[in-house]
Amino acid sequence: MSQSPETYSEPLPPGDERVNVDVSPRGSLEMLSQLEVDSLRRLGHGSAHELFRRCALAVLNSGTTQDDAAAIFDRYDDFEVEVLQRTRGVKLRIRNAPAGAFVDGRMIEGIKEHLFAVLRDVVYIATEISDGKVFDLDSNAGITNAVFHVLRNAGVLTLTGNANLVVCWGGHSISRHEYDYSKQVGYVLGLRGLDICTGCGPGAMKGPMKGAAVGHAKQRNAQGRFVGVSEPGIIAAEPPNPMVNRLVILPDIEKRLEAFVRIAHAVVIFPGGVGTVEEILYLLGLLLHPDNADQRLPVILTGPAGSESWFESVDRLLVTALGEEVREFYEIHIDDPWAVAKRVAQGVKAVRQVRLQRGDAFYFNWLIDVPYAYQQPFEPSHESMAALRLTADAPKDQLVADLRRAFSGIVAGNVKDSGIRQVRERGPWELRADPALLAPLDTLLEHFVKDGRMKLNGRDYEPCYRLLR
Repeated sequence: MSQSPETYSEPLPPGDERVNVDVSPRGSLEMLSQLEVDSLRRLGHGSAHELFRRCALAVLNSGTTQDDAAAIFDRYDDFEVEVLQRTRGVKLRIRNAPAGAFVDGRMIEGIKEHLFAVLRDVVYIATEISDGKVFDLDSNAGITNAVFHVLRNAGVLTLTGNANLVVCWGGHSISRHEYDYSKQVGYVLGLRGLDICTGCGPGAMKGPMKGAAVGHAKQRNAQGRFVGVSEPGIIAAEPPNPMVNRLVILPDIEKRLEAFVRIAHAVVIFPGGVGTVEEILYLLGLLLHPDNADQRLPVILTGPAGSESWFESVDRLLVTALGEEVREFYEIHIDDPWAVAKRVAQGVKAVRQVRLQRGDAFYFNWLIDVPYAYQQPFEPSHESMAALRLTADAPKDQLVADLRRAFSGIVAGNVKDSGIRQVRERGPWELRADPALLAPLDTLLEHFVKDGRMKLNGRDYEPCYRLLR
């Protein structure tokens, strides 16, 4: 049964204590013009306020073992945050915040940094991205430019000339054994000067960062980057872990996935749940696209001894859906962190050479083609989930896009507030698949349920989906 590694290291205050406090910003929001201050103040009273309130609560709730967003929002329904205007900037007035974000009445500095990163990104998305005046969000190029600008505004993109950012994907609900393995992999990556980017949450998103931090320290590397990439729907279930020193919030899951792919110089994937498979499908669908034949991106799937069945189940689904050729785009390494690190280091060198030859930027892969179908936001509902075409005879691009959406919908039904409430009111999503896909899909999902990968700490799981022929 799965047990969250967070319970081993970060005890929280007993009971259900709440804290009221005013906090001033750190970093990029310390020095603002009056125009910028006014934009922030308007957020505190406008339509984006509830989005900011929920994201702020998620950050302040970091370190807990609760991944049910609806339960978190219900528990802290009296939580409030107000943007106060001052001549020299802004201050946040926070009421009824989780006590775990504070020590002796003072907010933990890392959490404060994440809180103001959320404010920065929510304001930027509300004022520069979502209204469609600057970026055409109905066009392929417009969406990619919006992703670039959010990342640049958050300080994620650098001009160091290095291509050393390893995106690590994996589950938030994993065993201690798997968590320790992800730390070992992170450690040997850190020894090689590689930085880490994850979905910013607990489990296999935190482990590689902790390991890499030790590797960086041994090499006296004080400039290590630990990038956390999130979006408003998932941040409550996967709040930023304390290792993240560059946090960015993208508007939705599709832009988050595009951000991962465009800033990655290598991808390492640990065992996880439906969210991890969603990420794998998105990535491999892109690499299989004919327009991306010249792309080079090392993809390594790895886990400790005992995780072999996870990779077998995932591999079977991938081959069934995408064909045998999909295996050309990834390697599987079991219980061998050093082999993983060596293959990643070799792959990163190849990525650098290709970027130089093609004149592409190191910090953002402009030349990888992301079809518009991959960029369109998918809103899970009973109707949209039932409409997905999960048939082996469907065009490959459509099948992988719809299969990714199916896993995205299950993620929403498991941990996102909107999805949880819809399933609670109307019952499980219904997914129809032909027999060829149904068998590996059913086997994989049953594997996740049995191993406790759907919920933190192996809590009782009631499936939010029903598979039908």
